[in-house]
Amino acid sequence: MKPFAYTRATDARGAVAAAGGGEATRFLAGGTNLVDLMKQGVEAPAHLVDITRLPLAGVEDTGDGGVRIGALARNSEVASHPLIRQRYPALSEALLAGASQQLRNMATVGGNLLQRTRCPYFTDVAFAECNKRAPGSGCAARAGWNRMHAILGASEACVATHPSDMAVALAALDAVVELLGADGARELPIDAFYRLPGRTPEMETELRPGELITAVRLPPLSFARRSRYVKVRDRASFSFALVSVAAALDLDAAATIRGARLALGGVAHKPWRVADAESALVGRRAEAGAYGDAADALLRGAEPLRDNAFKIELARRAVVRALTLVARS
Repeated sequence: MKPFAYTRATDARGAVAAAGGGEATRFLAGGTNLVDLMKQGVEAPAHLVDITRLPLAGVEDTGDGGVRIGALARNSEVASHPLIRQRYPALSEALLAGASQQLRNMATVGGNLLQRTRCPYFTDVAFAECNKRAPGSGCAARAGWNRMHAILGASEACVATHPSDMAVALAALDAVVELLGADGARELPIDAFYRLPGRTPEMETELRPGELITAVRLPPLSFARRSRYVKVRDRASFSFALVSVAAALDLDAAATIRGARLALGGVAHKPWRVADAESALVGRRAEAGAYGDAADALLRGAEPLRDNAFKIELARRAVVRALTLVARS
């Protein structure tokens, strides 16, 4: 690990000022991903700004039926919070599906959003070819081991997937990310917060240098109470998703779908959501045929690699399973 400067911030604006807009500065919260990457030599910030003592850990009713979650709220606390369990069960399930209890007790909401990919060619500096870690060096995963990699939205430069379970649920629930930077506060819908790799896979989000995530806001969505998260992985715990699905349905008394939300994880550089997939459900009865059509729309344009073609059918079945569970809830 390389030497770095360290500053402990006492308020959000002070943290942003301490960061100074520097690209070599990182904010330190739970550290469950950042510290590991520093030890591995993947991340080498010149300056760490410790934000662990900032008052950004609340989970609050926004008064209109929504919820605002502070960026420093611990994953375990959010998962068990009554407001989240009652209004957004898919988010609670997604958080509980991630990592281990010990890590959930440390990991924060803001840090979870900023997780880096677990592509082994990125996390192991012994591999020279990784455009995300060393822009312009190539993508070893395209011709290498790519079972865990993207089938949607990838590029010649990068086929990595985003590892966050929480982000998939937030994408399905229309979450908004609140930010604070040198130019003041702003907010971004979570879909606009993340970038696809294109030619610049090292640029994963729309965060500006030195900008701090302060909160995530969940808008009022009455039928989010009928939502579920399904994760398919190689082992039952402490494993990243091969495929995951966050789903919510608005059903009338005759089980006709009035509204839907769907997002896929484990398949792209960001949580994957397609408006046509949700539209394909509206006006139809809640049954397997409609679910399959939505899954097909969600997966349209999938381009599997040598080792991960199985993800297409796996994702399709996971979508059908998630929507079936939602309709029964």
